[in-house]
Amino acid sequence: MNNIIEVTNLEKKYGDINAVNGVSFNVEKGEVFGILGPNGAGKTTTVEMIEGLRKPNAGTIKVCNIDALKEPQRIKEIIGVQLQATSLYDNIRVKEAIELFGGYYAKSIPAAIIMDEVSLTEKKDSQVSKLSGGQKQRLSVGLALVNDPEVIFLDEPTTGLDPQARHNIWSIVEKLRERGKTVVMTTHYMEEAEQLCHRLAIVDQGKIIAMDTPDNLINKAELATSIEFSTSKELDGLAKKIPGICKVNNGSARKYSVSTKAVSRILKDLTNLCYDNNIELQNISVRQATLEDVFLAMTGRKLRE
Repeated sequence: MNNIIEVTNLEKKYGDINAVNGVSFNVEKGEVFGILGPNGAGKTTTVEMIEGLRKPNAGTIKVCNIDALKEPQRIKEIIGVQLQATSLYDNIRVKEAIELFGGYYAKSIPAAIIMDEVSLTEKKDSQVSKLSGGQKQRLSVGLALVNDPEVIFLDEPTTGLDPQARHNIWSIVEKLRERGKTVVMTTHYMEEAEQLCHRLAIVDQGKIIAMDTPDNLINKAELATSIEFSTSKELDGLAKKIPGICKVNNGSARKYSVSTKAVSRILKDLTNLCYDNNIELQNISVRQATLEDVFLAMTGRKLRE
């Protein structure tokens, strides 16, 4: 493995509260690493300590083999950071903002390339105050890329955005992933984590409670799959022949669901049951377990509670 980030036993306390409690993880070069958890879990505090914005109470941090606690300025030269909220002058224009941020570094990427990367070329002369929420967030990501960083930190990059704007940000991250850039992102959106991340650390109450690829986290949890379907006639007593089937209480008299780990067998038995009794099987949907289900199984809470 070629680790570009190494975090060991990281702690941050605020009075009697352990905001980050013994967190350890590595991030490989070229990987999109996600830190997934609810609000207040310690995600932002963790990345801000790596970025040098907060000082930990204990632990070690290395970025590109540089001790981040001893040489924070060197770290700032090789990372790019998109914060949850970025404040800019309202009247500054998109191109001007990118050039301004580029001037803070010894080397920077031309503004034209950054604007193309985040799809803001047509808005180059627009004032920041006139941009939509999604455009402002794309600009925020663009500002994190101006110094051609070794590692890019994205902190809740799509919070508060509509679905189209969210997918625009996803597209930027996917392009960075294709180029082999290392990205560390925090999120509480399970779909985002599943879509973008090679590996995930699930965080709750300041601790990492699980870490693996999204698929492995779901598979290891061995959670049941939900099958929903409706029928042309009532199943009545026939439903007892397939364990676990229950009616769905949503006003539909012939809609049913079953949770199972034996999806293929249940579907086969259900098809045979309906065929043998001249019942048409309709509107079948199969919902696999998600990261939301994994988190709920581990903590008893939903990600966005």
